[in-house]
Amino acid sequence: MRTIQRLDSDDAQLLIEGAAAEADSMGVPMCIAITDEGGNLLAFKRMDGGKVTSITIAIDKSFTASGAQKATHEYGEASQPGAPAYGIFAGIGGRLMVVGGGLPVKVDGAVVGGIGISSGTPAQDRQCAEAGIKHLMEKKGYSE
Repeated sequence: MRTIQRLDSDDAQLLIEGAAAEADSMGVPMCIAITDEGGNLLAFKRMDGGKVTSITIAIDKSFTASGAQKATHEYGEASQPGAPAYGIFAGIGGRLMVVGGGLPVKVDGAVVGGIGISSGTPAQDRQCAEAGIKHLMEKKGYSE
């Protein structure tokens, strides 16, 4: 039998809070999705002005990051023609995201969930995801 750590609703709100604050500071309204360790949606926020098309993208970025325990930009690098994961973006009914902005959330070395951000550039999305994780770690005293 295994004991599984997972994000709770307070953790999810802290992740959203940190990511939204970063998005506000850069002036880019984002869609922010938080999933548990199995890729199930825990919380979602579409900031005023966040793109409608980014709703599903943010959710799927978080799904990919938590379920696969890998950052979406890493899949992007590995899924180029000739790379070992070429074509993986078509996996799981097209839900597997290979664009930056999805990060696994780790606590004490274990993946406990994911955060997915969409509406900016991949670099902006990733920056907001990193800010969300940093905010959670500082507020809760968790360590990666």
